[in-house]
Amino acid sequence: MARRPTIKDIARQAGVSESAVSFALNDRPGVSQDTRARIRRVAEQLGWQPNSAARALSGERSGAVGLVLARPAHTLGVESFFLQLVSGIQEVLSAARTALLFQVVEDIDAECAVYRRWWAERRVDGVLVVDPRMRDPRPALLGELGLPAVTIGEPEPEPEPAGGGSSPAPGVPAAAVLPGSAVVSSVRADDAGAMAQVLDHLHGLGHRRIVHIAGLPGLAHTVRRMDSLRTEAARRGLGPDQVRSVVTDYSDAEGAEATRRVLAEPQPPTALVYDNDVMAVAGSAVAAELGIPVPGRLSVVAWDDSALCRVTHPRLTALVRDTAGFGRLAAEELLAVLAGGPPGVRISEQPRLEPRESTAPPPAHTES
Repeated sequence: MARRPTIKDIARQAGVSESAVSFALNDRPGVSQDTRARIRRVAEQLGWQPNSAARALSGERSGAVGLVLARPAHTLGVESFFLQLVSGIQEVLSAARTALLFQVVEDIDAECAVYRRWWAERRVDGVLVVDPRMRDPRPALLGELGLPAVTIGEPEPEPEPAGGGSSPAPGVPAAAVLPGSAVVSSVRADDAGAMAQVLDHLHGLGHRRIVHIAGLPGLAHTVRRMDSLRTEAARRGLGPDQVRSVVTDYSDAEGAEATRRVLAEPQPPTALVYDNDVMAVAGSAVAAELGIPVPGRLSVVAWDDSALCRVTHPRLTALVRDTAGFGRLAAEELLAVLAGGPPGVRISEQPRLEPRESTAPPPAHTES
């Protein structure tokens, strides 16, 4: 393996002292412009790059941000959402010459342990935090560490009651200020608005028995979608015996099992709404196996659109959103905070429902 070039190598080839090389490469006074240019030219020719660990120990930025996923590993290989999210994040970070340090762990405790280790070792300058949870321990930890962060996918907050306290200026949402020196920005998603579009579509087609095959129950966006489903159903005069949610781990196996279970009920649903594309495809396969035609007797909606939804027969009605753009927003916000800007809240683009061949009016006798 070739040896990495050092400051000593640059000094020898440029004919200057090592201290002069250090001054030139760190933009410090003490060398002439001509000498600085010559040193940088030699460093580039040798392929020299700064040692990030040494820079971290000296108090400089590491040039990296972190992303930890605390999800069952078997659910990640088949779900397109995170691949698209990371592609958007990486697009912004690459342009800024910032590295992405990525790790998958088993649970939230392990995720918190990674944050402590990364910060102690000065491996990252900030983190991108996914899957906001109910009673989430991570914000307090980030505050304790003073680790800058952006949460991704935080649901829109419920409206404040009239007279319920102070609020930011119109159009300027406030970020969370945590104990210690950390601030947490966020990129928010309008899950309530998305669920309203889904219910509008299915209710307008005539569906009155609808089941939402949801994801992990501890995630804030899962809870928000389930709450929104109940709210939108009640607004249309539908009760919990007609419209409800069942939770899964987001995998195709649990999505298929949940589908099989609800379709075996005495009064099965006429429409199913899945929290990701993989479960929607798996559920459609179960319906075909049971001899239940889609959309003849069962309508299917996927929360996230993907190539899977567009190549499945029939093509699946799905919520189309710019997931890569979601990642770009988060990375841009974190880089802005690391550059000294104020933390804030960014709102992602509103998803839109794309009706396709998997949704149609239910048979007349099923909703009588």
